[in-house]
Formats: sequence, C-alpha cells, structure tokens
Amino acid sequence: MSSTIQPTAVTPEGAQGQAERRAEALGGEPPFRQPPTAGARLAKALKESVVTALIVAGLTFFFLAVRSDTASRGLTLTPRWGLWFTAIAIAFGVRFLLSYFVFQRERPLFEGLRSARGGTGRAGSLFARGLGVALLALALTFPFVVGGLVPSRERYLIDLAILILTYVMLGWGLNIVVGLAGLLDLGYVAFYAVGAYSFALLAINFDLGFWVCLPMAGLFAAGWGVILGFPVLRLRGDYLAIVTLAFGEIIRVVLLNWSDFTGGPNGLLGIPRPTFFGLDFGRGEGSFADFFGIEPSSIHRFIFLYYIILALALLTNFVTLRLRKLPIGRAWEAMREDEIACRALGINTTNVKLTAFATGAMFGGFAGSFFATRQGFISPESFTFLESAIILAIVVLGGLGSQIGVVIASVVMIGGIELLRNLTFLQAVFGQGFDPVQYRMLIFGLAMVAIMVWKPRGLVSSRTPSAIYKEKKKIGADMVAQGEGH
Repeated sequence: MSSTIQPTAVTPEGAQGQAERRAEALGGEPPFRQPPTAGARLAKALKESVVTALIVAGLTFFFLAVRSDTASRGLTLTPRWGLWFTAIAIAFGVRFLLSYFVFQRERPLFEGLRSARGGTGRAGSLFARGLGVALLALALTFPFVVGGLVPSRERYLIDLAILILTYVMLGWGLNIVVGLAGLLDLGYVAFYAVGAYSFALLAINFDLGFWVCLPMAGLFAAGWGVILGFPVLRLRGDYLAIVTLAFGEIIRVVLLNWSDFTGGPNGLLGIPRPTFFGLDFGRGEGSFADFFGIEPSSIHRFIFLYYIILALALLTNFVTLRLRKLPIGRAWEAMREDEIACRALGINTTNVKLTAFATGAMFGGFAGSFFATRQGFISPESFTFLESAIILAIVVLGGLGSQIGVVIASVVMIGGIELLRNLTFLQAVFGQGFDPVQYRMLIFGLAMVAIMVWKPRGLVSSRTPSAIYKEKKKIGADMVAQGEGH
C-alpha cells in the first residue's frame, strides 16, 4: 500500500498579513460578503473625505485661517481664508483618492510590484545586495560628486551628509537594543552625551588626540550601559521605557549642575579637532595643504570629517551584522521574540540584556566623541530627550531590526527637515504669503503620520533571519515580534 506525500507549500512574504487583509476585505468569517459596487465605493469614499476635511478644518483653523501679528496697539489678526480652504481641499482630494483607489481595493495595490521585484528568494537577496552596493558607492564618492555638480553648495551638502551619517550611526547603535534585543530605550541620548563629554574632558585635560580618546569614550559609554542594565533587568515594555527615560534625564541634569567638572550650562570649549597623521587643516606651515602642496581650503576639513563618520558608521554596521550571526546575536533576537522561552531554554537573559545595552551604548559613545570634535563645543542642551525621540523614530520608521531601513529613515527624517526649508514652489499653491520654513515641522509631521499609516512595520517591511537552513529567504515584518519582552 503506497502513500503520496504532498510537498510543503512555501510561505510567501507577509503571508499572515496578506491573509488577514484578504479576510477583512471579504468580510471576515464565512459566508464572505460580496465586493462593494462602484456606487457603494463612491459613497464611502465621499463620506470619509468629508469627515477628513472637517477634521483638517478644525485642526488647522488657528494655524492657517488666522495669522496673529504683534503691533503697536496690541495683537492683530489677519484672516487667510484662501490658504485655509486650499488645505481643506487638498485633504479632501487626497483622502478621496486613497479611499476609492487604495483602501477599498480587493487586492493590495503594491502586490504586483512586490512580486515583480522579487521580494523573496534569490531575486530579493540580489536586489537588496545591489541596493547596498549602490548606496555604499554613492557614500564613498559623495564629496567629489557634490563638488563636481554643485560646487557653490558643496560645503552645505557635505555638512548635511555628516549630520545624516551621525544619525545613521546612532540609529544602528539603538537598533541593537530596540530592534534586535527588543528592549525599548528612551534614554539613548545619555550614552551619546557620555561619549561626547568623555572625549572632551580627556582631550582638554590630558592633551590627548582624537584617535586616542575615541576608543576610551566608547568604553566609558559601554560602562554606563552596563550600569543602566543592572537596575532594569527585571523590567519590560513600558516600565523599561520609563526607567531609561529617567536615566537620560539624570545624565543631562548631572551635566547641567556639575559645573566644576562639566562646565555646567556653559559647556566645554576648545575641544581639539582631528588631524590627518598629525597634519591639521589650517593655513600655516606644516598643515595638510602645505604638506601636499595644494591650495588651502576649509572644505578639506569637512571632507575629512565626512570620511571619519562614514568609517565609524560602516564599522558599526559590520560589527552588528557579524554579531547577529554569533550566539549572542541570536540570543538577542530570541529574547525579543519571547523572554520566558529564552529562560526555559537556559539562556542567561541577564548577560544578554547587559551585552545589548553595552554594545549599543559603545556605538553611541563613538558617535558622541565625533560630535564633540566636529562641533568643538558641547553643552547639555545638545543632549535633550528630543534627540532620543528622533533616534528612536529613525529606528521605528526604517523598520525594527533593519539596517538598510535605518539609512533610508535617516535620509528621510534629517534630510527631509532640511529639504522643507527650500520648498518655495508651495507659494504657487498657497500664495506668496506662504512661508515654507514656518510650516516645515507641521508638513514633516503630517508626512511622518502618512508614512507610518502606509507602512506600519517600517519602510523596509522584510527581514532576513540570522539562522538559515539550506536556503536564504526573507520573511515579512509581520512575522517578527516588536519586542517588549513578551
């Protein structure tokens, strides 16, 4: 008597999410509802658009409809009904298009694009690898490309790239704690501050160079990561977030009030700049330009700083990817999925948490030391909770656990804020009295909300498991736990 064994079906990327969306579109439990008719779709889209327009009208009335100015006789109010009605019309139109053509579709809008791109298997792996190589090539040649294309804005763009790479490095460091280990950390800026002040105090008081102080600053920050790890070993989820938030504020308050040691609110001045094998980037004899026989220029120092932070960021990425394949990296991801199961399997969660905090803090210390030498001046006001919120937003927006997602999110967030300073074409839509600089944070916030509604699991919604059997495959982010130790 013979039996036939059917081959196991291959689970596509995000299969659980696709099944849930299809069940929701068909009406949930059987018997399924019939797809809505064109008239029903139109009526629902109009209803949702009207509701959205009313909400936008109420939220933006005091921002767009009325402008307040201080005059000699007091406060004057200037109505701007055209600007207000334009914003309401845009909200109505965008919501109608999304509701009619996207939200009420039976099949996901980007399902065909995902399958054509090769979201799983070897094709998806080649696509991701090609994208990574292209981004690396662009990063290595960026200063020269910018100098050749837009020499008038070369300094500004390189300085912006340095800022973006700093946040990329910070995002990769926090991604170890939040994305891989699943520990919600709201006080990551504390390690950023410890690295910056450690470097500054060592360089100023002991007359040490950048390359000597850099690893020492990272070790100090890692030590504080271990100190933070001990009190929170038994905490998870929201309780862990509150404790880490308090730790960040403690560090900031200590830096603000310990004036004899940290300079207090006045900060620290005279932080030495990094040198190229002992050559500074001045204009005198023995400088970088004099040694190589080239024309002195301030852009040389910016290019050198760019390649320093690029090297530090690539080092962070390399170490993170290697650690993911080691037992400690797999223990991080296992603890993210289920901490109780980790303990049942004999994994020492105490050591796992401490290594996650220490490793992430070390990279934050490296970034802080670079920030100190780049600015030449640091103060406690540079390390507020807002910095922790921005870094955490970069990790969440890019996708928890995704390295390339952090890069994309850093470019979108940090570069997007600067881009909104130059949106002068919006004056053609809202009128000549519209100043994009005044509304850039409002526009940026709305864009962030739209992105997270569209991609709730981050811009990169696929993950590559660290443990692979026979064939390397990506899975949907909906199959990966968000952390919090549950």
